[in-house]
Amino acid sequence: MSVPLALLGLLEREPSHGYDLKRDYDTFLGGGKSLPFGQVYSTLARLARDGKVTAGQSEPGDGPDRKRYAITPMGTSEVEAWLAEPVAAEPYLQTVLFTKVVLALMLGRDAAGYLDAQRAAHLRRMRELTDVKREGVLIEVLLADHALFRLEADLRWIDVTQSRLGALAAAVRDR
Repeated sequence: MSVPLALLGLLEREPSHGYDLKRDYDTFLGGGKSLPFGQVYSTLARLARDGKVTAGQSEPGDGPDRKRYAITPMGTSEVEAWLAEPVAAEPYLQTVLFTKVVLALMLGRDAAGYLDAQRAAHLRRMRELTDVKREGVLIEVLLADHALFRLEADLRWIDVTQSRLGALAAAVRDR
């Protein structure tokens, strides 16, 4: 997730304080991972430095003085270009999952045991996500669906790889 672009997108809706941006990010885009306040304000400072947002005058509030940030035309152009660009479809074939299996085989360790443990971890996470789908609002449900589909793909890969471990071990040893 590109935090700067997400904040720019939120600012394109309307000028906002950093606190409001954090709340909206956490609610709509965070997927259960809150954005630290420090990251919000450091990102806003860089965006202002780069001419993509402007910071208004400090306004008194319930807490410390707050600045309302607004997107500039340059920031709007960047959001527009980013939204129009498709997300890369896994540009690299190497994944941590694959790397661990190959290294386990190279080192004479239990790759099948690793795959079993990974399968169990994925299944636990899938149960958690299924609970989110039952109890969540639409945004949470869609995020859970996305994660579930990725986990399902990993599980299929784990099954295929487990069935080919002997051949993969031989290929790794022969190099």
